[in-house]
Order: sequence, then C-alpha cells, then structure tokens
Amino acid sequence: GLTFTAYPVIGYHNHLQASGSCLDSASDGLITACPWDSRIKAQFFHQTSFSIALSDAKDFIHDVQTLVALDPRSMCVIDQYNGILIRYVTASNAYLGKQEDGLDFDLTYYRSKDPAMPRLFEDVLEEIEQMAVFKYGGLPHWGKNRNVAFEGAMRKYKQGEEFVRVKEEYDPLGLFSSDWTDQVLGLRGGLMIVRDGCGLEGLCVCLEDRHCAPGEGFFCRPGKVYKNARVCRNI
Repeated sequence: GLTFTAYPVIGYHNHLQASGSCLDSASDGLITACPWDSRIKAQFFHQTSFSIALSDAKDFIHDVQTLVALDPRSMCVIDQYNGILIRYVTASNAYLGKQEDGLDFDLTYYRSKDPAMPRLFEDVLEEIEQMAVFKYGGLPHWGKNRNVAFEGAMRKYKQGEEFVRVKEEYDPLGLFSSDWTDQVLGLRGGLMIVRDGCGLEGLCVCLEDRHCAPGEGFFCRPGKVYKNARVCRNI
C-alpha cells in the first residue's frame, strides 16, 4: 500500500521484488500485469545455476574464460544486465547445504517456447553446464536447472543418505514427494530421458546427432575446452 518515493530502498524482499507497480495494480485487463505472469506471453527464459567449491572456483573461471575467448560473441546469449551472476555462499551443516564455502554462478538465457528449437551458441552454455557439474562437481540449484545438472547430485552430499532417511521418517506417505523429487534424490528411475532432441532441452547429454537437431544443422560434438563434454553444436 506504499508508494516508492526515494532511495535508499529498504524493506522485505517480497515487497521489493516487483516490476513497476504490477503487483498491486488495479484490475485493468492485464495491461499492468507483471512480466512473469503466466497468463500473458511476456518474459520467457531459462536459468542454469550451480555452486562451485571455493578451492575449484579459480580453475573453473579460467576454463570458462578460455572457452569464451574462442568466440567472445557466444556470451551475447545470456542476460545483458547480469552477465554471469556470481555470489559468495558459505558452508552449511544442513543435510543438503553447501559442502564448503564456494561461489554460486547464475546464467540466465533465452529459450524458445518450442523445445525442439536450437539456441544460438547452445554448445557453449552446455559445455559450461557440464564443466561445472561433472568436471568440478558443482552442486545444482534445486529450482533452476535442467535434468543434466541433477545427474548424480545426491552423491555430492556427505549427508545425502541421512536426508533421505529423515524425509521418509517425517513423510512416510510421500505427500511432499513427486516423481521428479524421487528422481533427483536417486530414489526412482533415472534423470536422463534419451530421445530425439533430448540434448537441446538438457534431458540428456547427447551421444548421437539425433539427440540434437541435425535437420537444423546442430550435431553432437565434444567440448572445445572440456573434452569430455558432449554438446549440440551448430556446424
């Protein structure tokens, strides 16, 4: 109910995170709807986010810089205001907390509403993603990633098994679980969904060209810096 008048802006985060006055505007046929309102076709993007241990952060950043130097244009696809957003995080004794002090990396990038549509410089972001979670053992953000980032995630937590034990004790009927959470926690099936085009959506790490979009010129290829990566590259 308050109108912003001047800086500094001080208050609770749920009151600060807004776009103009869209959160409390009068009903006006969605003219002043927030850009993230699912009822309108406004902002549409994807995020890849992970934590790298402080001991590995320098080497990871160096690898990313080496990859980007091969074609500096490749970073034009991420959010122009944040770039690669980096935050410091501290270790926690929570079962699924950070295992040691580290850095959070957030990449926000365009994604077509058509999941079969390849992205510009898709291979570069895929290589960064695989480099982070596989080469450097990065911990995925639980709400911002594709299937690939969660592959083997629970093995990275020293107390992962204890978390599952407590979860089952407090929620024996699985009321707060779903097929997705069971897959992420390694309790049911696998996370990789192998089919045509699966590499485009991060449902799999591509192994064959059909996992990309060969009809659009995107083929499965090794990474340029992290050679063990398998990415969909425009040839």
